Amino acid sequence: MVENRFNLIDEPWVPVADAGLVSLCQLFEDSRLRSLVGTPVQKIAVTKLLLAICQSACTPEDDEAWQRLGAEGLAGACLQYLGRWYDSFYLYGERPFLQMKEAEAAEIKPFGAVRPEVAIGNTSRLTEYHIEKTLDNSQKALLLITQMSMALGGKRPDNKVVLSKGYKGKTNKKGNPTSAKPGPGLGARGFLHSFAVGASLQQTLWFNLLTTQEIQEIGLFSKGIGQAPWEKMPQGEDCDTARSLKESLMGRLVPLCRFCLIVDKGLHLTEGLHHLSHKEGLFDPSITVKPGGKEPEAIWTDPERRPWRELTALLGFLSQENGKGDCYQLKYSLTRASRTGQELGIWSGGLRVTNKAGEQYVSGTDDALESKWFLPEGAIRELWFERYTQEMDALEKLAKKLWGSVRVYYKTLKKDGKGHANSAELGFWQLCEREAQRLLYTCDRRLEVAKLRRLYAAYMYQTYDRVCPNETARQLDAWAKCRPSVGEYLELKPAAV
Repeated sequence: MVENRFNLIDEPWVPVADAGLVSLCQLFEDSRLRSLVGTPVQKIAVTKLLLAICQSACTPEDDEAWQRLGAEGLAGACLQYLGRWYDSFYLYGERPFLQMKEAEAAEIKPFGAVRPEVAIGNTSRLTEYHIEKTLDNSQKALLLITQMSMALGGKRPDNKVVLSKGYKGKTNKKGNPTSAKPGPGLGARGFLHSFAVGASLQQTLWFNLLTTQEIQEIGLFSKGIGQAPWEKMPQGEDCDTARSLKESLMGRLVPLCRFCLIVDKGLHLTEGLHHLSHKEGLFDPSITVKPGGKEPEAIWTDPERRPWRELTALLGFLSQENGKGDCYQLKYSLTRASRTGQELGIWSGGLRVTNKAGEQYVSGTDDALESKWFLPEGAIRELWFERYTQEMDALEKLAKKLWGSVRVYYKTLKKDGKGHANSAELGFWQLCEREAQRLLYTCDRRLEVAKLRRLYAAYMYQTYDRVCPNETARQLDAWAKCRPSVGEYLELKPAAV
């Protein structure tokens, strides 16, 4: 008999700000815990797991039931739920958490093989950060959770192993094993995920808890909330339980896209459940999907376009003429939470990845990003959103004007200035990001907007002067002729404020 050990309910493994590692029990007992820490990928995966526990423990019927529940009531319900399912949360034992004993037929992969930040094989190790290290049980638990939703696609999983008899989802037309698909929380290029945030971790989970009525309105999940996989694990890739998971909210929070079994030297790993993509009409509520031409388009993580610049798309539900798409997680969470009068913000983040020859990995230009902003009281209304959108649109035009001016400057000197123009635009946005929170708070106040516009104009000139030298006579002549004008930008029209 295999010994049951390291229960996630009792053992510390969840990384939390100012507290280090805490157990699930501590997390729902201590209302002072503020937020998760770790990489953006880890934060997304753990947040989804915690929400799966919350939805399983207590899904309110509607807004009124949600309000009556409160953060404290939700935490209490989760503690009772974890007590009932205590035996299902052992990392090792007869029923290892979110693992399948049948996966032991798959090859053992080192833990570093499934960690995007670790360099293995012939990959160059640039810093100590890229070297694979020995993991303790808390780190293995965190790794397991990220594999369920945010796994990299490619040949790492041993797809020769098939658990559902007759299942063809892991083989090509010739019957050979295929590369595994990326986790549904990651997608082809790295989805940008967004969640509402409160003053504490418990409050954040309460804000993001969906009601039964909202799940029905979203209309993505034919099986509704569904059943948590630790309550009933599937027997294979295409059994009845697997099919139900793929059509439920629970199947997006804990997708089981990899069948794993943790051992001392690594983990047995094969591809798990295949989930539909946003192009096929099914996606995580925490990603933003926009209406496209032939098919829907998702907002991806982009190292050159920080998440704060996507805020108008993330909050598109505030506009009556919403053509920018929806993030259902924010649409319902922010609308409800804004009525509580409590501190309210938005966290957005993700990992940009590259696909090549069937492999998914983090290249030199890819990166993990995250941003967190807090919203002013009364922000979740159309008038505030219109004014914020106007300011962001004006800022985008200013950035494009800078790009064009730099490009023309170098053309005047008979040089290819595209790289310089791109660098200038990126540098300008990095300067502007310093004032992102200030813009959120003051975008509907005319005098404050005027001050911000003068500051942004100064940032543009600062960037232009840095990228376009004016030392020689030819440079000075080109610099003067191409220097962008900001007169129109600084002129505040009454309609704009």
